[in-house]
Amino acid sequence: MRVLIGDTPTGQDGVGRQDLEKLYAAPSTPWLRVNMVSTLDGAVTGESGRSAGISNDVDRRVFELLRELSDVVVVGAGTARIEGYRPADKPLVVVSRSGRVPEKLRGVEPGRVILATCQHAPELAASRELLPPGDLLLLGSHRVDLSALRQRLEERGFENILCEGGPHLLRDLLDQGVVDELDATVVPRLVSGLHPRVTDGPPIDVPLKLDTLLEDNGTLLGRWLI
Repeated sequence: MRVLIGDTPTGQDGVGRQDLEKLYAAPSTPWLRVNMVSTLDGAVTGESGRSAGISNDVDRRVFELLRELSDVVVVGAGTARIEGYRPADKPLVVVSRSGRVPEKLRGVEPGRVILATCQHAPELAASRELLPPGDLLLLGSHRVDLSALRQRLEERGFENILCEGGPHLLRDLLDQGVVDELDATVVPRLVSGLHPRVTDGPPIDVPLKLDTLLEDNGTLLGRWLI
């Protein structure tokens, strides 16, 4: 791995673990970043319909690092179901307009899975039976207020917030002005087909500033500030 743009490690070849920690350190807190992977032609999934179908070793290396640096992980309910999310060693916040807790995230101890939904979610009653009151956040009337979600997470002491998508959630986070940073891995593959893009939904226009760009065997890993 080498640094194309950003602070280059000194006194050694390549980029080691400590270098990555410095390169991906949040410049201030609280801080919310989103981590996504895509192919060169913009697909965020492979033939399996999962991001694992396009991810590679260096992408997973950064994925695991960002999780370690985070206090809490946020993910859209659809992505959690498709990717087969299970409880992690960090609190997991599932954002769901329907108010449904993914099956693989049910029956865990309090505090490990938090559902962020809205007051008119169709499956809210069932989720009230599954989760303790402190793990159910009602934010907004008919859609999840993501700005309020960030505020509630910060109030709980979560200063390093990591979102892992998917495309609909990233689009809405950007639209509501909640994101500080986008970490985007581009793998050197073309897959064509009807795959989701990094963002999905009504048009938005959000300017980005490239802070860091790494390269490893053709894979590009960028930190874009918003």
